[in-house]
Amino acid sequence: MREYSVKKLAKLAGVSVRTLHHYDRLGLLKPSIRTEARYRLYGENELIRLQQILFYRELDFSLTEIRAVLDAPDFHVLNALESHKKAIKSRQERLETLLATIDKTILTLKGERVMLTNEELYEGFPKGDVYREEAIEKYGNQVVEESEEKLRRMGKRDFTKLKADQQEIAQTLAAMIHLSPTSEAVQQQIARHYANIRGFWGESVCQSRNMADAYKGLAQLYIDDPRYTTRNGQTNPEYAAFLNKAMVYFAERL
Repeated sequence: MREYSVKKLAKLAGVSVRTLHHYDRLGLLKPSIRTEARYRLYGENELIRLQQILFYRELDFSLTEIRAVLDAPDFHVLNALESHKKAIKSRQERLETLLATIDKTILTLKGERVMLTNEELYEGFPKGDVYREEAIEKYGNQVVEESEEKLRRMGKRDFTKLKADQQEIAQTLAAMIHLSPTSEAVQQQIARHYANIRGFWGESVCQSRNMADAYKGLAQLYIDDPRYTTRNGQTNPEYAAFLNKAMVYFAERL
């Protein structure tokens, strides 16, 4: 069995020698062997127990509470590790949320980013709340909220650019309606359109979906729902059909 001196164990665990001496005095972590010269030696069991102590300390247990838990007759290391994993993962998620909030606040205070409201996210869409409800019905609440949160983090400046790019791409494609949907020039613009759509949806959403099928689904919407290709109050079935064919052709080659 491998044995560790108090100095080696302290270095390995990232604690002080004084802390290990304190744990010894409390009966929380006893060395497996005391030499005739009174040196403390620790074995593998003590390493695992120390790990448990540090886990519980990270979860804000007092030393008295930790000793009671570890010395309980029904204490099981594997069950404890599973519990630690869940607790630490939950804390990690809370901390990540806090960090994201802090980053947003810092950027806002610096004037670099202003948080977007739901109204701003759907500004320019007729009855934006209806679009949101339809998106939730089609893709699910989680997908829509993830996309919205990504756009909020983007801030007004970048979001405005994303929308401007969308309009510019649409105008360019509308001017190409006389070309074949599968032509190289059209497909170059469709590639820009696809990248723009990914920008709106967010990479976390895109990575969790079959994007070829999702993009084809959007292409079908352009035919089924004239609101998606209405410009200046005028519907354009010819443009919708053109865009659909170009998008499907692109999606089949992803």
